[in-house]
Amino acid sequence: MSTSLALSRSAHAALRALIDYAGLFPPAALDMPKAAAEYAAARETPHAWMLGRFIVPASRLEELGERAAGFALSAIVNATASPPGETDRWLGLTGDVLSAVSRARRAGARIEALEIALPPPRSKRDTLDAPISQLGVLLEQNGLRDLSAYCEIPHRLVAHDHDGAEHVWLDLLPTAAAAARRSRLGLKIRCGGLDVMDFPTPREIAAFIGAASGEGLPFKATAGLHHPVRHYDEASGHTMHGFLNLLAAAAFAPRVDSATLEAIVAEEDPAAFVFDDDSLSWRDARVTIDDVRAMRRSLFVGYGSCSFAEPVDDLTALGILPATP
Repeated sequence: MSTSLALSRSAHAALRALIDYAGLFPPAALDMPKAAAEYAAARETPHAWMLGRFIVPASRLEELGERAAGFALSAIVNATASPPGETDRWLGLTGDVLSAVSRARRAGARIEALEIALPPPRSKRDTLDAPISQLGVLLEQNGLRDLSAYCEIPHRLVAHDHDGAEHVWLDLLPTAAAAARRSRLGLKIRCGGLDVMDFPTPREIAAFIGAASGEGLPFKATAGLHHPVRHYDEASGHTMHGFLNLLAAAAFAPRVDSATLEAIVAEEDPAAFVFDDDSLSWRDARVTIDDVRAMRRSLFVGYGSCSFAEPVDDLTALGILPATP
């Protein structure tokens, strides 16, 4: 696709503050000074309107120094209990991390959001209801209820083969989404990683988006969304999901069936996604710019990327962003 000369209103609505910067995490895995410098530089570019928060592990907040007060931050709360499934141990560790986050806020850190990995269930009979509801209590106890908080449903569950993991994960979704709504939490989905088991299927992502939409839950995405549209990546040997696929699926979720939602997530033709001043289209289906704005406010709020320049370059190549001199 050729580069465009002007930015459409629907593209601006869809992409505004979409990309949270995750340069500290693989595959970039920059050190703190380099990641902080890249984020600061991105805020000075013509595309800074697309930039969201700086993602940082809660354990590394102090490394930011004075920049902790100047950057909009999303803190990762990863408390891993051993052995997996020890919910009580996980709750204790998570409580300690949230207490530290609360102290950092009082010291001036500009923490606006929390991303919290839930513990995997111990058996196929277990649900995530209890840790989700207890997480809500911990947030209240630590004075963090005013923050946006997104709980990540673990993809590596009790089953070991990919098909089995999919079915267990899908079985957990409805009750987990309902529990998150009751506890006033958002959801988070991991879309990739180092192993094939880290990649949810289009069916899983579509089900996740449908569940979030059905319960009225905001959600974040992370990992594997290196490019706008789903494609096969020769370097990794994996088929990578696209952030435009998730955007379009979220916009259409309230008005299409599950099969259509899955087809949007699985779409590999960039030309199937069209932004104009009044609407976003996927093939013959269309949503208005007001639908797009509503989706970004209350459903797909953003995704983490270890690069800001890469999605900007890709969107420019697709003609969605105008070419800059």
